[in-house]
Amino acid sequence: MVIAQGENILIVDDEETIRRVLNMKLSKEGYRCGEAGSADQALSQLKVNPFELVVMDINMPGKLGSEALPEMRAKFPQTAVVMASGLTDTTVIVRCIKDGAQDYIRKPFSLNEVLLSVGRALEKRRLELQIREYQQGLAQKVTEEKTTETRKYFLSAIETLINALEANDRYTAGHSRSVSNIALAVGQQLHLSAGDLEDLHWGSLLHDIGKIAVDPQILNKPGKLTPDEYQHIMTHAIVGPDLVRPLVNDRVVNIILHHHDNYDGSGADQTLSGEAIPLGARIVLAADAFDAMTSDRPYRAALPREQALEEVSRCSGTQFDPLVTGALFQVVGTRKIAARV
Repeated sequence: MVIAQGENILIVDDEETIRRVLNMKLSKEGYRCGEAGSADQALSQLKVNPFELVVMDINMPGKLGSEALPEMRAKFPQTAVVMASGLTDTTVIVRCIKDGAQDYIRKPFSLNEVLLSVGRALEKRRLELQIREYQQGLAQKVTEEKTTETRKYFLSAIETLINALEANDRYTAGHSRSVSNIALAVGQQLHLSAGDLEDLHWGSLLHDIGKIAVDPQILNKPGKLTPDEYQHIMTHAIVGPDLVRPLVNDRVVNIILHHHDNYDGSGADQTLSGEAIPLGARIVLAADAFDAMTSDRPYRAALPREQALEEVSRCSGTQFDPLVTGALFQVVGTRKIAARV
């Protein structure tokens, strides 16, 4: 549970009753709240008052919240935004996430869910600010110290991100490192260059970092996910690249962005297919799926390695690149891949 640290929250809704209820609840939890009755009022308030978070309705008279969101994120990048609406259209949710919203909550509100969403959004904001501090520190180190020392600080930043993602969850603990080990073994089997292997290392290690913004109750749900819940989880591939962009090159960003793209192009909202998908992303997709299948999850026990490989084989050519699946079979069958830590 995230403990309020006295952050300032702006509640934006054209219904006064909703603003009052949210204000009372959030204030009781230790947040300092302001109110705005429209998107234009919110933008005006942000010019003169610093707010760490905005909770904004999508459908309001005048400028829609969804229309104000890109402008708000561009002008006030250090302010996190949570969108709210009674709409159930998943395309609206995805568009809001792409436009920079940290989360999306539905009306009618459950106040406890609002608190969870606010806590997650502020936690992600703190992480983003920490990344920017690392970036500034690394840039300074380049001019002041040797490359090896700079790399040490970079590795420290990466470890912080991974620990924030996987802490206190026995199902995901070690997952990113395990996926990275498998992916690198596949990359070596495919004779990737040293530079490509370096990109693959960071892309695989950070592939799930966007899950810091995913509702943990959905992430660890023991039963089958609803379509909306699945769509919510998949936004991690959109959030992740923006989260680590200051720390990595564009090739690593694209590995993270496309690591759920199916080889045949059949994935939801997928724009690339086949060899147009970065090879690193195709490798991470297979490594991620194999590690997930051979690990315990809230909804099932780990599958035997042979059964997992049968599933990979069945999906070769559709979900997975046949070139990658062939290399995966080679490394799993001929060498021992490092286990989870």
